[in-house]
Amino acid sequence: MTAEDHTPGRVAYQGAPGAFSHEACLDLRPWDEAVGFETFQGAIDAVLSGDCHCALIPVENSTVGVVEPAATLVREAGLVAVSDAWRPIRLALMGVPDARLSDIKTAESHPVALQQCSKALNEMKISAIEVFDTGGAAAAVAEAGDVSRAAVAPARAAEVYGLIVLRNDLQDFSDNRTRFVLFTAPEA
Repeated sequence: MTAEDHTPGRVAYQGAPGAFSHEACLDLRPWDEAVGFETFQGAIDAVLSGDCHCALIPVENSTVGVVEPAATLVREAGLVAVSDAWRPIRLALMGVPDARLSDIKTAESHPVALQQCSKALNEMKISAIEVFDTGGAAAAVAEAGDVSRAAVAPARAAEVYGLIVLRNDLQDFSDNRTRFVLFTAPEA
């Protein structure tokens, strides 16, 4: 497989629909079926088993540095990097349709996303709660229906889960970017 290969296949990513990795798959590999896994290990295993022909994994962020455990897991698995792309990361704070910014007490998201907006959350006196993924956080907030809970995720996730964006550009640094790497299984 090469970066220019547009043969339809299955690309693994970590997260739920609406997560940054899902968004990257839709934008960078629109001809592939994006297949979400709860963990980075699950996405890697799908490539190693042949269930998916590649995986798109975030390995580095301009604000927080190396994305762990992703970087270590792909290195230990021996996956082969095919291409990479730096993507801007714009964090949105979202809640249920009846919520107002003043109602929000907690914000749920992936630990790396929360690190990227820790200053903003502290200034708003919102407690951060770590969950497995940005899209999953949006899904959980939508399901709970609690006006005091919010998610930190891409704005697209609000559309996916019927939430409203309470604040855009929540990231602490305007040039916040993540490097996504396309990996394949090592040659046998």
